[in-house]
Amino acid sequence: MNTFKLSLIEIIGRLILATIVSGFIGYDREHKNRPAGIKTHMLVCVGACIMALVQKEIGFNALNIALAHPKLAGVVRADDARLIAQVVSGIGFLGAGTIIVQHRTVRGLTTAASLWAVAGLGLAIGMGNYEIALAATVVILIVLVGLKKIIHVNAMKKIEIQYRHKLETKEFIQNYFDKHKIEVNDVNFRVTQSEDTQIYTSIYEISIPKAMNYADIIEDISLNKNIMRIQTVSL
Repeated sequence: MNTFKLSLIEIIGRLILATIVSGFIGYDREHKNRPAGIKTHMLVCVGACIMALVQKEIGFNALNIALAHPKLAGVVRADDARLIAQVVSGIGFLGAGTIIVQHRTVRGLTTAASLWAVAGLGLAIGMGNYEIALAATVVILIVLVGLKKIIHVNAMKKIEIQYRHKLETKEFIQNYFDKHKIEVNDVNFRVTQSEDTQIYTSIYEISIPKAMNYADIIEDISLNKNIMRIQTVSL
């Protein structure tokens, strides 16, 4: 009587494949100095693969018992999706740990999404769906590495500028915006008293030309002697 069982070679092969495909994705994250790098992505993918392999073995054991004992066929059951569902929901906690909120800016969302994606790769490989896993790996790498080269988006942001000498500095900032064709959509202003000096803060909501980036704008404006602090703030 034939029995259903994964061979040791198949198990090792699936684990190695999970390690390789997740390593490519983890390399991109580590190269960009993100919270989760190669080892984290590999462990997530391999861990998900292990869970899928265990689920596969549970299903095979149920089939083998049903074959060996036909009278128990209606009693022995195995849910192929139960363990996998726990992996999908559980990986959310790990992904949440990579998300950082700093200075009203959220960072780490892409890394959290990549961890969730490699968990899916691990499940696909563990269940033996190699075509899905390999095709998904290519798509994930295109999104992480190549999408910025294909689609360039200058997200609308706010620039917070803290400065002294109100009239002189505001004139400098406005002249800079006009010179570089930077459109000001909205501006908020406040003033605080610091010992004998008044500190002014302007928060500009701007749209910038495609040829420019926010790093250049911040660097240029920060060269003014009256600028005390400047930073971007996500909308």
